[in-house]
Amino acid sequence: MVRTSLRTSRGRLGRAAAFLAAAAAGSLRAGAVPAAASPAAKNCTGAVRGMGARASAAAGGGVPEGLSDGCKGAPVAAGQKLPLVGDESIMSQKAHGTTATPVQPNLRWGVDQKVADNIVSFNRHYAEYAGYYTTVKEFMNMPEPTEPVVFRDSVTGLPLFEAPKGRSWADFMKESRAHGWPSFRDEEVVWENVRVLRDGEAVSTAGSHLGHNLPDASGNRYCINLVSVAGNPPAE
Repeated sequence: MVRTSLRTSRGRLGRAAAFLAAAAAGSLRAGAVPAAASPAAKNCTGAVRGMGARASAAAGGGVPEGLSDGCKGAPVAAGQKLPLVGDESIMSQKAHGTTATPVQPNLRWGVDQKVADNIVSFNRHYAEYAGYYTTVKEFMNMPEPTEPVVFRDSVTGLPLFEAPKGRSWADFMKESRAHGWPSFRDEEVVWENVRVLRDGEAVSTAGSHLGHNLPDASGNRYCINLVSVAGNPPAE
């Protein structure tokens, strides 16, 4: 029992040290959890539902309401052709968090407006909970498309992804289901409006947080929140 207690204490001290080291290095965003302290922060697969208070993230409290602990994207290696790398200045503070305006009213497929605004404009780390998109009936009940579906920025309405390309809708949905979030490949990204920061965070050129790049054996895989890409076409 003494040995067990020592191991437990050492484990707790190790996690605390990791947290303090990250904070000292300035690598923690508001409310973020270091990868060493949270298995869910390592990748998007299997993250759990987070039900803390929204404002607590900035105050160092729990996970914002309705969200899950986010992923840690893969750093972009020097010399990679894709993804296109964006500068951190894209996510600078603007009139509404990291975006100039809030998310559009009446987002597509009836996604949660509050969750969308939280994730898109006031967040660099957290995500909608794993499998959230499967609860959006209007999205799940779409007939199999004959052309790629255009996924648009929830703030600007500009196209960000077009899927499926190079595969069937069934394959796109199967991969998304396996990981818990809509998952896009290089050829499905509208690079005119999307960038990936050096740490793997996927963003729109307007400052919307989208998700993260989590490459696998098939190449880059962009693990994206549905609420971030539920915009309607911009008014002409």
